[in-house]
Amino acid sequence: MENKNNNPYSLGLEKNAANYAALTPLSFIERAASVYPDRTAVVYGDLRRNWAQTYQRCRQLASALQKRGIGEGDTVAVMLPNIPEMLELHFAVPMIGAVLNTQNTRLDSETVAFMLEHGEAKVMITDREYSDVVGKALRMASVEPLVVDVDDPQFEGGTLVGQINYEQLLAEGDADFQWQPPEDEWQAITLNYTSGTTGNPKGVVYHHRGAHLNAISNIIGQNLPPHAVYLWTLPMFHCNGWCYPWSVTAVAGTHVCLRHLQPERVFELIETCGVTHFCGAPVVLNMLLNAPEEAKARVDHPVTVTTGGAAPPAAIIEGMEKIGIQVVHAYGLTESYGPSVFCAHQDEWDAMVLEDKVAKMARQGVRAPALEQLMVGDPETLEPVPRDGQTMGEVFMRGNNVMKGYLKNPSASDDAFAGGWFHTGDLAVWHEDGYIEVKDRSKDVIISGGENISTIEVEDTLYRFPGLLEAAVVAQPHEHWGEVPCAFVTLKEGISASEQEIIDFCRDQMAHFKCPKKVVFAPLPKTSTGKVQKFALRAMLKDL
Repeated sequence: MENKNNNPYSLGLEKNAANYAALTPLSFIERAASVYPDRTAVVYGDLRRNWAQTYQRCRQLASALQKRGIGEGDTVAVMLPNIPEMLELHFAVPMIGAVLNTQNTRLDSETVAFMLEHGEAKVMITDREYSDVVGKALRMASVEPLVVDVDDPQFEGGTLVGQINYEQLLAEGDADFQWQPPEDEWQAITLNYTSGTTGNPKGVVYHHRGAHLNAISNIIGQNLPPHAVYLWTLPMFHCNGWCYPWSVTAVAGTHVCLRHLQPERVFELIETCGVTHFCGAPVVLNMLLNAPEEAKARVDHPVTVTTGGAAPPAAIIEGMEKIGIQVVHAYGLTESYGPSVFCAHQDEWDAMVLEDKVAKMARQGVRAPALEQLMVGDPETLEPVPRDGQTMGEVFMRGNNVMKGYLKNPSASDDAFAGGWFHTGDLAVWHEDGYIEVKDRSKDVIISGGENISTIEVEDTLYRFPGLLEAAVVAQPHEHWGEVPCAFVTLKEGISASEQEIIDFCRDQMAHFKCPKKVVFAPLPKTSTGKVQKFALRAMLKDL
């Protein structure tokens, strides 16, 4: 082969089996099990499993799924709380080249049915707690996946809706199963749905390379030490738990599973399990701050929490630090594997008065180690805005921890990647020190308790209300949830309805967390072309 560039390094030094392996987070569990087989990997109530046992269960489950005909490119849908089985699936499913689709446990049956169909699920693994929603979804969906129940003794109630339970399926597998890493690290590893601004969710596809790199990025961004003890307060269904199933495993840490988020239980586990790290939206931090004083007094060692989804109020950062929990502010999207921006701490901030320090910490921050480029720029020209802390622009990203694309939606993928940048749709300013600060969401998505709510989806539901003429939904600030939907509606002439009637109607039609918490009866301000002026509605909210 001719060396056209006369570069002595371009020939004879090709990739081979000795010097190249596809990046995958699956390598983390193999290493943890081989180097630290006896260290505790999982804690759940009275259950304790070490890394050797956990790795064996993952391989056995992968083998069982393969024997059932599941393989590369097949979707395994899951609706589970933060229990050990959910962790195992993050390794077992991709071990055979299949794609894990973790579903939001708060969704309604119609949305779950859509995701099962859109992702062409071959397997659905669920829990008694969600049997009603999943059962209805399965009856609505055109696909007929193998349905597997996790029969968790920590939950009483619900029914079993599957053909087989998890432990029975596990028993079908080979505990010595030899899995193979992907030949191509670009191969899909998980599928996560995000509502964006449309009623139908979009399927965000992650690949092995991005999952590996973002997991490592989390370790650096949150300063995860070897053998960190991580408490699962963040839902593992959300961006695959921000990639922490893989991050904690990479440091051979301990996964402390928690089925339901109960503040006093969180503090109990921090003390009794020696928890060092956890994650959660600002609403979770607020719940912890409002726990009884005797519960908060159980924090007797350094603990770090990473928060994101919405900017944490200064009072929350201050309050958490007072009880001995250090706050790390992160920012990202489903499309960026969760955290892709961290508010990296600067030593000089420690000398500032608390108010100024907290203002610095409340910004979204700078790019995480795995993100190659971060820019606040003009959405039309893609030119960066001045770093003056005042000029607004859109947040753009480039890097290996940006999604592969949207499943079966090439036009949305093209729009998201236009100009060679990922368009977040979030509006921010860029400070002189390079830190970004998000000011608004150009797509009007409401983030409530860390969960995205599409205003269009809520509006579509409102329009089904008999006698409703017009509706528009905007975010209303909320002390507990950060933001909640507020509906502005106009009724047809001669029609009367109460605020509660409209709220109850929505609650019958969709997941409760998506429903309006307030309904305002008023004519909707519009532009000359008939477009609703949502900025005017937000201004009206301030006067209510």
